[in-house]
Amino acid sequence: MEHTELLKKVRKIEIKTRGLSSNIFAGEYHSAFKGRGMAFSEVREYQFGDDVRNIDWNVTARYNKPFIKIFEEERELTVMLLIDVSGSRDFGSFEKFKKNVITEISAILSFSAIQNNDKIGVIFFSETIEKFIPPKKGRSHILRIIRELIDFEPENKGTNITGALRYMTNAIKKRCTCFIISDFIQQETEFEKALTIANNKHDVVALRVFDERETSLPPIGMIKLKDAETGQYIWVDSSSKKVRDTYENWWQTNTSKLDYAFKKSGVDYANINTKEDYVKSLMTLFKKRGLKA
Repeated sequence: MEHTELLKKVRKIEIKTRGLSSNIFAGEYHSAFKGRGMAFSEVREYQFGDDVRNIDWNVTARYNKPFIKIFEEERELTVMLLIDVSGSRDFGSFEKFKKNVITEISAILSFSAIQNNDKIGVIFFSETIEKFIPPKKGRSHILRIIRELIDFEPENKGTNITGALRYMTNAIKKRCTCFIISDFIQQETEFEKALTIANNKHDVVALRVFDERETSLPPIGMIKLKDAETGQYIWVDSSSKKVRDTYENWWQTNTSKLDYAFKKSGVDYANINTKEDYVKSLMTLFKKRGLKA
């Protein structure tokens, strides 16, 4: 993509997503994703009703009257975006491709992070790790992430979510909040185990982006389908109810397995339809987490 065109696209996404982050998500994000705990801030004189467990005995002894410790939330987080860049993201039957929705959601999360003084990093993955952007703060860092989201071309088309989770778990030493953004079409045999291990060390949130056309086949006769990740073609008779039912059963089974894996591993998740407004799905997820906090 030419540099001027890329800058225009970056600016367009920045204006839209930064506005959403500031006006809609700021408070919900802060409530949903807590810092690492409470940090000592200062001391003040004891007042009636204060918790005696917070008395600072050293200061109390020095001034011969009780003082208590004041704590503040240690707000700073490290946020990692684990982004699926496999071939299946280049699909869309309505206004937007899955890739476009993933880009906008990633940008919103990035701006929400820096507005809360959090660091943000990215891991692009396909069947291998394509690119690692270490966590940092600042607008210039966010703009770099957006540029990569728009213009990055992976070397591979396949998917290995398990490998990406393992890489993230090993690469990020301190506890972080990790958003894994994918269509989750491919589920490896070790997926649930890797998800559980990652969520035990970090706070993992799954965002499943899908296109409504992926959920069923239209009855339009013989159609030629291409697997975006393997490049293989197959002819399918979509006029056959048996074929359509088989496909829908596959989709529903895959969805049920995902729901089970997320719930068993304790991972919060949201299903995001490219046809619908993703703001509602994200707000529902954030509010749910805020109530649990």
